[in-house]
Amino acid sequence: MRCTRFVRVAASVVFAAGLASPVRAQADLSGEWANLLHEDVNHRNDAIGGGPRVGDYTGLPVNDAARLRADSWDAAINTLREHQTVFAPAAYWARGGGGMRISKVVDDDTQRLLAYKIYRAGAGGSDIRMIWMDGRPHPPEYAAHTWTGFSTGQWDGAMLTVSTTHVKAGWIQRNGVPASDRATIVEHIVRHGEVLTLVSVVTDPVYLEEPFVRSTNWVQNLTQQLNGVTAESVDEIPGRPDGFVPHHLPGTNPWLKDAAHEFGIPEEALRGGRKTIYPEWRPK
Repeated sequence: MRCTRFVRVAASVVFAAGLASPVRAQADLSGEWANLLHEDVNHRNDAIGGGPRVGDYTGLPVNDAARLRADSWDAAINTLREHQTVFAPAAYWARGGGGMRISKVVDDDTQRLLAYKIYRAGAGGSDIRMIWMDGRPHPPEYAAHTWTGFSTGQWDGAMLTVSTTHVKAGWIQRNGVPASDRATIVEHIVRHGEVLTLVSVVTDPVYLEEPFVRSTNWVQNLTQQLNGVTAESVDEIPGRPDGFVPHHLPGTNPWLKDAAHEFGIPEEALRGGRKTIYPEWRPK
């Protein structure tokens, strides 16, 4: 009898351990994180590389519609009041500069995790993003779109997978390569000790020929202090006509060939597209 009872208790412990193992595998993502800036550093750190060159779409699976938008882009668009305080849209969210603070939002009574709250701050401004972990559904298609979108997350072992919808039209690169308001983003977040790795997959039926994948890394920074950022839009170019939008008409942008001359890369390769992002393209 005692032996049977022992077996039953042992089986119960093993079963409970099996149920609890996914919970134990989850990592604590909360804390202060500094952006490492070692991926595409010339594009992301203006002091080092000056940002992406006009017309350089290397490695991007863009289609003709995206090229037309990017070819027409003028950097002066950022001087417009409605653009001055945009920190980083959802499709470029992790690539923006500045630090990041991740906080847990829990139910006061049950201590159940409801969401991760992410505060980002840098020289260009700040934003707050919520990743809902309580199983709530995404809103209907007609719901409002925002710069950070609507995000829900779920754990797959030690990896947090985040799905984001309802994003405003933005960009995937800071030289005018666009992302539409129909884009969706799936992010896989994994913590390796003091390093946080985020793999982003952007799917955009309007501007991309296939999903666009890239990774961004952060490092834990126990001394980081992120303060609130006050942003104010001002008239940066006095005398500009009301309603004027800086742009280049198709075929008139004089800087599209500069990157090819500077880097010695054939113009066709700089134009991006699905075929140019695979190794087989290099011999061509």
